[in-house]
Amino acid sequence: MMSKAISPGASKLQFSLGIDIIIRILLLLFAVIILVPLVFMVTASFMPSSEITHMPYRWIPSRIAWNNFYRALAGNDGSFVYIRNILNSLFVSVTVAFTTVILSSITGYSLAKFNFKGKHIVFMGIMMTMMIPFETIMVPMYMVALKLGMQNSYQGLIVPFMMNAFGVFLMRQYLQTFPKDIMDAARIDGCSEPKIFRSIVFVNSGPAIASLAILTFRQQWDNLMWPLMIAQDKKFKTIPTYIVSFAEEKLSDEGAMMAAALIASIPVIIMFLTLSKYFVGGSSVYSSGKE
Repeated sequence: MMSKAISPGASKLQFSLGIDIIIRILLLLFAVIILVPLVFMVTASFMPSSEITHMPYRWIPSRIAWNNFYRALAGNDGSFVYIRNILNSLFVSVTVAFTTVILSSITGYSLAKFNFKGKHIVFMGIMMTMMIPFETIMVPMYMVALKLGMQNSYQGLIVPFMMNAFGVFLMRQYLQTFPKDIMDAARIDGCSEPKIFRSIVFVNSGPAIASLAILTFRQQWDNLMWPLMIAQDKKFKTIPTYIVSFAEEKLSDEGAMMAAALIASIPVIIMFLTLSKYFVGGSSVYSSGKE
């Protein structure tokens, strides 16, 4: 019997189906790798410490250990300084995200829409700072902060991070594709450049602004090394520094450590869910400019 020849179309279909299956398997594997630690953190924060170390691990607590959250908030000395540290992190992260969005938007808008002498040199100079590891400039920054009296203050936690090169790059790249005809129409109607930026460009840059705000907020929320150096007073410590000191003295209290980590994760998750529609969506002004 003669075997039937497989047509080129059927061969391509089988190949594409095979690639699709491989991609789905890889995505599932990546999802498991990412989600398993998160699920472990959530379930372990509600478990007694004896159950967390029990093998095989029980993913469902036998009872809810609400006391884990009390010990996490109370801290090693029972002063509930963790609440103050959470507020510190919120204040610092929100302030830095706000200033970064505003200053990066203005700088990115200038680099994207205006022509001036040395424009490309300025942009390349800003981009070069992205290549410098933060650890190499941390000590000089610390010395400058000491000279300016910024140790143990909110200024010391905020001022060095009010704007970054990545924010300028992101906003500049986004605003380069902003429809020029909309801005020209506004100029014809007599709008000034500040009003065009404020009323037209900025309000229609939702995806870029949301992305920059989320990334900047998360970066400051997780910032450990700089607060560890600049904030020696417990009143000015942030969440990462608190968790480090808390874990050093609570090595045998895994439930409280997981509860502290879960509490620290909640604001970032809330912020992402709030801005996710802008983070993953496109700007309506783009589609209107392309029609």
